Amino acid sequence: MAIITISRGSYSRGKEVAEALAERLGYECVSRDILLETCEEFAIPEIRLIKALHDAPRILERFHHGKERYISYFRSAFLTHMAKDNIVYHGLSGHFFLRDIAHVMKVRIIANMEDRVQEEMKRENCSEEEARYMLKKDDDERRRWGLSLYGKDTWDSSLYDMVLHIDVLQVEDVVDILDSEVKKGRFDTTAESAAMLRERALLANIHAHVVNFAPRVTVAVDNGVVTLGNLNGALSLDGALKTDSEQRRKTAEMLIQKYGVKDVVFDTPVKSKKDYINVFHNIDR
Repeated sequence: MAIITISRGSYSRGKEVAEALAERLGYECVSRDILLETCEEFAIPEIRLIKALHDAPRILERFHHGKERYISYFRSAFLTHMAKDNIVYHGLSGHFFLRDIAHVMKVRIIANMEDRVQEEMKRENCSEEEARYMLKKDDDERRRWGLSLYGKDTWDSSLYDMVLHIDVLQVEDVVDILDSEVKKGRFDTTAESAAMLRERALLANIHAHVVNFAPRVTVAVDNGVVTLGNLNGALSLDGALKTDSEQRRKTAEMLIQKYGVKDVVFDTPVKSKKDYINVFHNIDR
């Protein structure tokens, strides 16, 4: 079958489209559920996860890699859930995490700002000026988030297979269009695309379980062998996995037991925490 991801701004009626489309197709409709699964698995507060996924990184957050950890946790839970297939997902990050997966139809829903302002005023019981300010702030944060982490603007139409405007087209019209496209079979799951998604989920799961020890680590899997490396091959492993051989041993054992991989390889040797020279070590005693 297929996976449909729906990206939308606040009050763009994308949630209504997702729910109606999932009901029409007999698919699971997923959004906030993934956040809750992530929070439960990794024991983190939901509000922190939402901020990490929604707000653009601040300088201090980038320095401490806090946002990267939360995103790693979310990506792990998200891709694991998506591997079940037959899902309509609306919410954060789906179009980024599922890029190049052939059985994923990526959709962007947009709406007129004036319509969104009216909806914000009604739901939040605020003035027109306040509603417009909050919507603009929300849109700007989402755009900055995509640019800071992926170098892509969430408003860039090239990220999506289809961009649909709620105006002349209403929710039911959009659902009809998407339903028709799915049923043409262009986004049917193949053995190859399913395997690609499973591998991506495995990589994400492994990353989420080692990111606390090495925030900048990259993960590769080849024929059952996991390689824990570094950011784009530019620097040695960081964190505990750079200096602590015991942590490396524990990490390898955990990954082999949890994911059934054959072996875990670290692409750089352990580097001692002592980066100074003892000028007295040759003095006779």
